[in-house]
Amino acid sequence: MDDAFEERKKKHEDKWAHDEELRFKIGARRNRLLGLWAAAELGLTDAAAEDYAKSVVAADLQGGESVFHKLRADFDAAKLARSDALIRKKMDDLAVVAREQVVHGVKSG
Repeated sequence: MDDAFEERKKKHEDKWAHDEELRFKIGARRNRLLGLWAAAELGLTDAAAEDYAKSVVAADLQGGESVFHKLRADFDAAKLARSDALIRKKMDDLAVVAREQVVHGVKSG
């Protein structure tokens, strides 16, 4: 009886760990894609766009609404009129794209 319980517990923990890893990968991919979109809006290209995308991914480590606030502040600083609704829609749309890419093993690049 204890073995069956331990086995079920282990499977549950393994699934939880897998789901958390998947959420992390999807979030990081979404933030990278979002960073590349924002970089293009800001007129950044090539290495500067890649660096900006990395900064968006890093911003997420602060938690909460940090990615949204970073984009909002950067657009405001550049005097680009991008609505909160547009930014949030892009975040949602790119979350769907990121999920598809991660689930189907599409390499970021």
